[in-house]
This record gives sequence, structure tokens and C-alpha cells, in this order.
Amino acid sequence: MGTVSQLHERVRPPAHRVQSEEEALDIARSLAAAFAQQASDRDINRILPYDEAEALSQSGLLGISVPSENGGIDISNSVLAEVIAILAEADPSIAQILQTHFHVLEAVRIGGGEDQRALLFDRAITGDRFGSIFSEAGASGADQHSWHMTSDGAGFRLNGRSRPSASILFSDWIALFAAAKRQGPMAAVVPRNAEGIQIIDDWDGFGQRTSGNGTVILHNVYLDADTLLLDREKLAEPTVIDCVNQLTRAAINLGIARSALAATMEFVRARSHPGESDGDEQAVNDPLIVTRIGEIAVRIEAATATMERAGGKIDAAQINLTEDHVIDAALSVAAAQTMTADIAMEAADTLFELAGTASAGIGLNLDRHWRNARIHTLHEPARQKYHIVGNYHLNGVKPLKSWLP
Repeated sequence: MGTVSQLHERVRPPAHRVQSEEEALDIARSLAAAFAQQASDRDINRILPYDEAEALSQSGLLGISVPSENGGIDISNSVLAEVIAILAEADPSIAQILQTHFHVLEAVRIGGGEDQRALLFDRAITGDRFGSIFSEAGASGADQHSWHMTSDGAGFRLNGRSRPSASILFSDWIALFAAAKRQGPMAAVVPRNAEGIQIIDDWDGFGQRTSGNGTVILHNVYLDADTLLLDREKLAEPTVIDCVNQLTRAAINLGIARSALAATMEFVRARSHPGESDGDEQAVNDPLIVTRIGEIAVRIEAATATMERAGGKIDAAQINLTEDHVIDAALSVAAAQTMTADIAMEAADTLFELAGTASAGIGLNLDRHWRNARIHTLHEPARQKYHIVGNYHLNGVKPLKSWLP
């Protein structure tokens, strides 16, 4: 860790063209079955899933959110979230690639010019992966993660460093988003090998260990008219860009919860009751264990329904982008995030509660479910979501966010 990441240049054949939502779900299930086989080993040894990322590119799933007028299937957001949840159940680190990817594509849909949308959407359909980095402080220099932005002809020069950026090691393209004080919102999409971009593999979190997070260093990177999103002022208006980002995060939470429940049931089925000395009494016959499994399963189902409802609200806002629709989507997505975050943590805790001390062996690596849940839910604490929803209902404060996460 702490090394410069070099994604090997490879000639990538054109990806499969997904034709329907049903096919997208089938492909996700097929990939998930393959990704799950070595997920624990990758986590223990921090083996980054470069081959799996290429399989994801070839699958065609990277293009499913592309609008139909640009050659995609314009998948519904509820199905988009379910695709990610399926993959996250197998390996949430790999699913995170899609989470950042679809967030960028939504920003391109809103803020890109016609030619930019055509180019970048075509790259997504071909199998290219998109990541993103953000600056909050603009050119103030008050924060080590702020960017120094200066005008240079028709474009800008950027210097600085990003915060740890999700799945950036696997990206073919990098979206740069900055809230510059004088220039206003700035957004650009550049190839990862653009001059002046350096990606550092320095992620040392105890969860999501193979998610490809890293820091991006910007050395006088030039952003010209071709890379700057032409309609970037639209990104500062109320949109559902952030809603898409948050919904896909919720999908990863949900996948982690499903995986933890599956691991719990597998372990319990194979064990005698921990309280029985003769070993004849099976844990699956313990009514307390059966009831607890049922509780987790019901809450996962409820979280799934909430996620699907939030996806429908985003669909409505994308079709008719009004402030009311954006607010409706934001509130529904906040509910999905809190419910999926809660059940991810609860399911991971319950695994050890029901399986007992025998489940704590290092070699079993069952703790990866808890570690992944704990790290991933730190990004969007539930208390923030409850405050946003409560502030709207109690004080009428609108939960409108622009393109910054």
C-alpha cells in the first residue's frame, strides 16, 4: 500500500450489449456466483480484483444506465440498485465499482453536452469504467484535500490531492468535481492516464479491503473545453445525481446484509446447538435461533421494498425534473439508506450472536461481513439522514443537494 497504481493498458474487446432489465439481472447473478468463490481469499490477502473488474466490463452491465437515445436500455433505478445488491452479496468491493460508475454517468447525463454524452456513454457501453474525485474547498488551500485551480486560456489548471476515492484504482476515466469559489461549479471527465494524474494505492481500511480505493494527486492537470462538462451549471441545480449515488450505496448495504444472513444460516445448519454437551441437538431446531433468523429476513425484505420504492421515485424525477419530485426522491432514498445501513450492521452482528465463538476463527474470515458493513455505512451515517428528513417535516427545510456528495 502507498504505492503508485498502474492499471495495465490492455486492448479490451467490445462488451456484451445487454438488451433488457431481465438480462441485466441474469448477468448479475451469473457474475455474482463467480465473484463469490474467491471473495474471502481476496479479502484476507488483499488481492485486488482486476480480473473480476474486467469480467464486469465485458458483461455489459456498465452500460445499462445509458439513455436509450444513446444506445443503452435506460434501466429503471430500482433494477439498477438490485443489480448492485446482487453483486454486493457476492463481493461488496466489486459492487462498489458500479456504484461510483453510475454516479458519474448520471452527472454526465445532466451536465454533459450532446457530443460529450455521446462519447462518454459509448465508452461505458464498450466497457470502460468511470470513477470520481471531489474537492470541497476550491482554491482556498485551507484543507489538504482542496485543489488549487487557476484559469488557463479556455480551461483550467488543477493541482492538489483528493480524499480517498472509491474504486479509483479500477477506473478508465476520472470525473473531477470542484466547488470553486470564483468560477462556480466545475466538472470534467478525463482519461486516467491524462498528463499530471497520479493514483496512489493507499487504502488501509479494515473493511472493503479490495474495493480499489485510493488517493489521486493532481500535478498541473489541464482541463480544456473538451473535458469540461458544457452544461456544468445544471449540476448546481436540484437534480437526482446525488440520489442515484445514495441509492446505489444503499444497494451495497443491502447486499452485505444478505451475505451476512446467508453465512449465518450456512454456519448454523452445520452446527450442533452450542449449549448441548452431547452434540445431538441441532441449532436449527432452537426456536430462538429460528425466530432471530426470521427477524433478519423480514427486515431485509422490508429494506429491499424501501430501496425499490426509492428507485421509482428517482425514475419519476428523471422523467419530470421538478423540485417536488427531487425532494420526494431524496426523502425516499434517505429512508432506503437508513434501513439498509441498519440491517447490514444488524445482520453482521447476528451472525456471531447465533453462530457463537466457533464462528470467530480467523481462517473462516466471517468477520469480513461486519468489517464491510461498518466501513461502508460510515460514508453516510444514519443520524445525518434522520436529521435531513426530520428537518424537512418539522421545519420545512428542503433536502436539496447538487452534485457534491
